Amino acid sequence: MAQKGVQLDRETFSCSICLDLLKDPVTTACGHSYCRNCIKSFWDEEDRKGIHSCPQCRKTFTPRPVLEKNVMFAALVEQLKKTGLQAAPADHYYAGPEDVACDVCTGRKLKAIKSCLVCLASYCEKHLQPHYESQTFKKHTLVKTSVTLQENICSRHDEVMKIFCRTDQQSICYLCLMDEHKGHETVPAAAERTEKQKELEVRRLNIQQRIQEREKDVKLLQQEVEAINGSADKAVEDSEEMFTELIRLIQKRSSDVKQQVRSQQETEVSRVKELQEKLEQEIQLSHTEDHNQFLHNYPSLSALSESTHSSSINIRPLSYFEDVTAAVSETRDKLQDILREEWTNISLTVTEEDVLLSPPEPKTRAGFLKYSHEITLDPNTANTHLLFV
Repeated sequence: MAQKGVQLDRETFSCSICLDLLKDPVTTACGHSYCRNCIKSFWDEEDRKGIHSCPQCRKTFTPRPVLEKNVMFAALVEQLKKTGLQAAPADHYYAGPEDVACDVCTGRKLKAIKSCLVCLASYCEKHLQPHYESQTFKKHTLVKTSVTLQENICSRHDEVMKIFCRTDQQSICYLCLMDEHKGHETVPAAAERTEKQKELEVRRLNIQQRIQEREKDVKLLQQEVEAINGSADKAVEDSEEMFTELIRLIQKRSSDVKQQVRSQQETEVSRVKELQEKLEQEIQLSHTEDHNQFLHNYPSLSALSESTHSSSINIRPLSYFEDVTAAVSETRDKLQDILREEWTNISLTVTEEDVLLSPPEPKTRAGFLKYSHEITLDPNTANTHLLFV
């Protein structure tokens, strides 16, 4: 409880401008006390306006009041100083280079916590209290601290811009309304903001709807990609299987021809060798000098001579299997022609595959005629004014 009382005393005898214990305290006509230098500096800045006000209650004075020392406050402050208690705030309450400083504080300024759109000033917690306590400031609009408050002041008339000119699409003050913007379409800035926010909300909803539609399209396209890939993989697999089967069939036919040629080759060579041996026997027998042996083998020689007569030997030099070669060549040519012709059809079929989600819209008369249909009407149900030709 004692500590709470000391705290109350410390706040009571603190300057609301510098927030430190009062130094050479003076009191204004409205009853608020300040350091002499603090209120003097504050009023020095207001001299150009010709009207001086109290930083706490905003009561105005004309002319500038003469400051008188508050003897009782001075004595009490000296007693507080002897206790070693200080009213200086912690360092983190002071405004840094990137902070918005309180416009009322003198010396080392505190951080502002709110900005007033009517006063066009920013206030720390201490100097903001009149906006909460005094009826004079109840209608003022407090917003988050901003370093751009001066942008709300008309550079021509030095007045707050509370009006929006829709004709010129810019903010103006009430004096501009009677001057260069006279006769223009104007509305309160708050009303224009409300209208713009509605437009932004409509745009946001439209964008959100378009995004959702695009997401659906992306999913459909992804499904289409998967379908295309699956169909292509199956076509490649089936084609490879059929071509492999075709190659296997050709290889088998090649093996069959080879086997038949070799078999026929063996038969023909065997027949020729057999005939050759008989001729060689005939020659040997005709050249023997043994009369008895000749006479003994003559019957067989006579039969051998008839079977090996030169007229029975058909010699076809280098043309024994040319017919086979020609037949295979003819088959090859036919197969090449078939593959060439069918390959054109296969290639056209592949390139003409429609992989789009929907066909393009027709742009010519011929294109539209593809979708034409003959329309017939029932005379019993058609409109009575309809003319049948």
